[in-house]
Amino acid sequence: MPPTRFADKVVVVTGAGNGIGRAYATAFAAEGAAVVVADIDDEGVAATVASIERLSLGVHCDVSDETEVASMMRATIDHFGGVDVVVNNAGLHLGRYNETTTLPASDWRRILDVNVIGAMLCTREARASMAQRGGGVVVNQSSMAAYLSAGGAYGVSKLALNALTMSLAAELGPEGTRVVGIAPGMIGSPAVLAHLAPGHQELVTRGQLIKRFGEVGDLVGMVLFLCSAEASFITGQTFMVDGGFLPRP
Repeated sequence: MPPTRFADKVVVVTGAGNGIGRAYATAFAAEGAAVVVADIDDEGVAATVASIERLSLGVHCDVSDETEVASMMRATIDHFGGVDVVVNNAGLHLGRYNETTTLPASDWRRILDVNVIGAMLCTREARASMAQRGGGVVVNQSSMAAYLSAGGAYGVSKLALNALTMSLAAELGPEGTRVVGIAPGMIGSPAVLAHLAPGHQELVTRGQLIKRFGEVGDLVGMVLFLCSAEASFITGQTFMVDGGFLPRP
C-alpha cells in the first residue's frame, strides 16, 4: 500500500514549477495530499501539475506580491476547502555569494521581498485556514548560506528567514500551527549542477563530514517528516541538511 501520511491534507508549495519545489509537490502528492503548485513560471507549473496523478491545482504566484499571494490562497481554499501545510520554497539569488555593498539596493530589496517577505505573506494568508482546521505546518526553505560569512545578500536574507521562522512559531503556536525551517547545503539539483564552477563540488565535499553532494531526496525526506504527525513536538527550529558542512571537521 502507498504511504498516506497526508491523505486528508492540503499542501501549498511555492516555487514548485521545477527543481526542488517540484520534488516537494510530487512527494506530498505521492503520500496522498492535495497539492497546490505555485510559481511565476507558468510552463513549469503546468509541467508539475501534469506529473502529479491526483488532486492538484496550478496557480501563477509571485510571492512578493500581496495581491497575488492572497489570490493564490483564496483559490486554494475555494478549490480544496482549506490549507494544512505551506512550504515556502520560492527563493531568489542575485549577484555573487559574497556580494553585499556592491550589490545594487534594488537587488537587495528584490531578494528580501521574495525570500523573507514572501514567506511571511504566504504564511499570513494561510494562517486563518490552518487555525480553523486545528493547526497546520509551515516550512521555510533557508540555506547553509545563512551561516557563512561569504553568504552575501542571499545569506543575509536566509538568516532573516530563520528569525522569521522563530517569530512565526511563537505567534502561531497558540493556534496549533508549527513553523519550522530547513537549511540545505550543496544539493546536486539540475539548476546547481548546470552553473557549478570547475572544482567547486570537490571543494564543498572536502569540507563535509559526508563526502558526497546532497540529493534532492535528502531534502524531501526531511520536509515530509517535519510536516508529519511524527514531528508534532517540533517547532521554531531550522534544521541543517548539509552533509555535516556545519560544523566542519
